[in-house]
Amino acid sequence: MQCPKDRKTPLVPNTLTEHLPVQSCPDCKGTWIRSADYEAWQATQNSPDALPHELPAVLDVDFVQSPFDTKAALCPECNHYLARAKVGLSTPFYVERCPNCAGIWCDRGEWEILEKLGLHTTIERLFSSEWQARVREKAQADQERQATIDKLGPELAAKVFELAEVLKQHPNGDFGVAYLMRRFEQ
Repeated sequence: MQCPKDRKTPLVPNTLTEHLPVQSCPDCKGTWIRSADYEAWQATQNSPDALPHELPAVLDVDFVQSPFDTKAALCPECNHYLARAKVGLSTPFYVERCPNCAGIWCDRGEWEILEKLGLHTTIERLFSSEWQARVREKAQADQERQATIDKLGPELAAKVFELAEVLKQHPNGDFGVAYLMRRFEQ
């Protein structure tokens, strides 16, 4: 079996976390997890249901995206192109999975981040349309928040965010929003 990223380096047997057998690339430090091995290991794990909106925006980790993360890859087992699922953090990355045999490829450091996020036991969820839609919604909300800070400045933006939360929690908060909108229409 060859590394799916450079296609020249043979993968070598290794063990990931908690007795999960994998094939590792000695050059790029990526990891191939066979579907059957992952499913057997997964059955022994507790699987918390982490959702994209529950994830921290910034992790307290040293993570440098692998230079191979943006490179298309072929499955080392069945030669199909690997599908990619974005894990959107301050430094986003892509986990790859074979749509044919369901094997998983993690570039250097990605498995450790998945562990910290509690996603390593439910990787298949990353490939669901629901998960990817939530990742896109979170990214859009983060961009909107940053645009508000850029336009209003950090102090006024903080007040706007605080007021938005107060109105959201209030049973008649929509009345407050309507009042503000009418004030700007004049």
